[in-house]
Amino acid sequence: MADVLIGSEALALGALTRGQLRWRYRTIFPDVYIAKSATPKREQYVVGAWLWSRRRCVIAGIAAAARHGAPWFDQSAPIELILECSRPPPGIVTRNERIEVDEIIDVDGVLFTTPERTALDIARRLPRDSAVSHLDAVARATGVSASDVWPLVDRYAGARGLRRAVIALSLMDAGSASARQSQLRLALIDGGLPPPMTHIKVTDGDTTAFVDMGYQGPMVGVVCSDRPPDLLARMGWTVIHAHDSHTTPRFVAHRVKSELRRSGHVLSTLWTQS
Repeated sequence: MADVLIGSEALALGALTRGQLRWRYRTIFPDVYIAKSATPKREQYVVGAWLWSRRRCVIAGIAAAARHGAPWFDQSAPIELILECSRPPPGIVTRNERIEVDEIIDVDGVLFTTPERTALDIARRLPRDSAVSHLDAVARATGVSASDVWPLVDRYAGARGLRRAVIALSLMDAGSASARQSQLRLALIDGGLPPPMTHIKVTDGDTTAFVDMGYQGPMVGVVCSDRPPDLLARMGWTVIHAHDSHTTPRFVAHRVKSELRRSGHVLSTLWTQS
């Protein structure tokens, strides 16, 4: 990005004078500047972190997930770099660790971890719920699945956080369309239910609607939109509304279990249908 640059390089090349650098730019990392006229974006800070490393790092973690198109991510998370450096500046986290060539992808000259390596790093470093939410986003954006990441789990056997990673990866689901849906899905699982199906297609032959998550046998599902299509009720679905942010995931899970019991469905049989 032309509006992000290394100050000392610009001065050495004669592209800017010290006065121009001082008046037209501001620092975001040591010796890395952004134009004062630019509206700071996450992408600019990522490029800035790469420039700060003198173009020697690999962008990893949540920053890599965002670059791969993950539709929701923590904007406030520090930018993770795979780089040997013991004292990075605020806003950057460096990790001196092994990475293989097939785990790196070049995007417009900047190196990022592949979706598979990105998923592994997120899975082994973040708390379960946050990890699964980000993993769902990576899966939805790239099509990567847990089965694609298992070879890396084997490759790095013994690495810190792998036990945590296995748990998070086993819960990864590209069918979750938002962080909210990821939280609701985990609440159902934590409530003693098997992993629900996600993005369930319901049709009468002419009209089609989708249940965000649920169980097809007993036809009990969760919908996060404020006005679920009438088709779902006509087709026999019992729908739990979860669009209200004040409705906690735990309460939604309680409602789902109650509806399953009310319908006379034996909860234990859901495990054989999942």
